[in-house]
Amino acid sequence: MSTTSSTPAIETSGLGKRYGRHAEPALDDCSFLLPAGRVSALVGPNGAGKSTLLAIAAGLLRQSSGTIAVLGATPGEKRDRVSYLSQDKPLHPQLSVADTLRMGAELNKERWDASYAASIVEQGSLDPKKKIRRLSGGQRTRVALALALGKRPELMLLDEPMADLDPLARHELMGTLMADAAEHGTTVLMSSHIVTELADACDHLLLMGGGRVRLGGGIDDLTTAHSLVTGRGTLDDLAGHTVIESRATGRGLTALVRREGPLADTWETQEPSVEELLLAHLRNPAAPALITPGTTARTHFSTTAVSA
Repeated sequence: MSTTSSTPAIETSGLGKRYGRHAEPALDDCSFLLPAGRVSALVGPNGAGKSTLLAIAAGLLRQSSGTIAVLGATPGEKRDRVSYLSQDKPLHPQLSVADTLRMGAELNKERWDASYAASIVEQGSLDPKKKIRRLSGGQRTRVALALALGKRPELMLLDEPMADLDPLARHELMGTLMADAAEHGTTVLMSSHIVTELADACDHLLLMGGGRVRLGGGIDDLTTAHSLVTGRGTLDDLAGHTVIESRATGRGLTALVRREGPLADTWETQEPSVEELLLAHLRNPAAPALITPGTTARTHFSTTAVSA
């Protein structure tokens, strides 16, 4: 197993992106740090800026403002150490599965692991001679993931990678991805709408809203910082605490709160699940942001700022 680098996998400060002079920003003052070696879920509603962030980190888009460093360098500068898998998973339709893997070998001669890439394809019982255009969506995903992992990257950027897979195939490929991350210390940043899948696989979370990170840090740190409270009190009784979401339950109240001190004994408390935490913040995008110290970007770091 490789050692984890002290250099952040991704670090942004004031990152912004507009697709037109008068358009709403896709990213707006987006600042965070993703430590190396973490498996991070990137979540948020449609239009939150997730795909834009991943494409900029991959070096495929240029930001309009702010700074970003990927593995300590400008995006694209260390492309040989980064794998990016977009939602549409572009593969050449006329190539066979075997030809596609050979192409991966030619493009990544120094880092390519042919046996590992082939094993991922073989797990799906794919015919190596079959053309890409004749594969199902899930089979194409498997080939695309074999290309991404066969490169043996230090950082994997995955944009909804498992959306078109059936539950069994998704479970198998997620297991392959997690095993690779554990064995080689690969950093993974993966967007997905499947909350339960993320809770089981990831140890880090970035929740985006309005083009910036609203919740960021280790999953254990974030869940520990919140409490799910139930009792016959009122919102006034929770004054002094940050209430993320509340709802009436019977004659009482249930609320997700960020504690600012001890809670009264009249409240029953428990630690929220990842799903409860995410859904509460998604339902209340105006909730105050929380980014833990290990995920807070430095004001200055070594890369070049870009202005629109």
